[in-house]
Amino acid sequence: MIKVLIDSIRVSLMSQLRVVVLKDPLSGRFLPIFIGPCEAEAIAVKLQGMNVERPLTHDLLKSVIAELGGHVQHIVVNDLRQDTFYAQIVVDLNGEERIIDSRPSDAIALSVRLDVPIYVEESVMDRAGITPDEEIEGEASQAAPSQPSDEGEPADRLGLFEDFVESLDLDDLSDEEDEDKD
Repeated sequence: MIKVLIDSIRVSLMSQLRVVVLKDPLSGRFLPIFIGPCEAEAIAVKLQGMNVERPLTHDLLKSVIAELGGHVQHIVVNDLRQDTFYAQIVVDLNGEERIIDSRPSDAIALSVRLDVPIYVEESVMDRAGITPDEEIEGEASQAAPSQPSDEGEPADRLGLFEDFVESLDLDDLSDEEDEDKD
């Protein structure tokens, strides 16, 4: 397993989904996972140290696990099937390890509340991880043909946006700005 950190939460310009980007600090690889806006906010609220008046669902889960005598050891993004990521919450309950299936977004939201490690199975990182060099050189599409999502949303749609941005002629824009100043 690879221990990762939350690098960022980004907004998809093509949909209402957000992307949580996990980073392997040792290799520099990134794992983007599409998540819903509510889950993204639940993660961001805790990362930014914001206080909420009422507990969120992940706060409730944290309290329930603690009240039952459990201790979350870590979470792991353990599988990738048909462009959908899967995760597990690993709980110690009276000395017995219990594994609870979860969506990655919910597991990550819980992990930031409990300050427990996040891991990614090597096979998942190998299949869906990307490196900045691949992005710069345009090889990312070969290394990770599609960036699968937590909610089953294909990231191929982002390619349309990238194509659009690359087709913009920014030189024309600066000429228009000069004309506006005159």
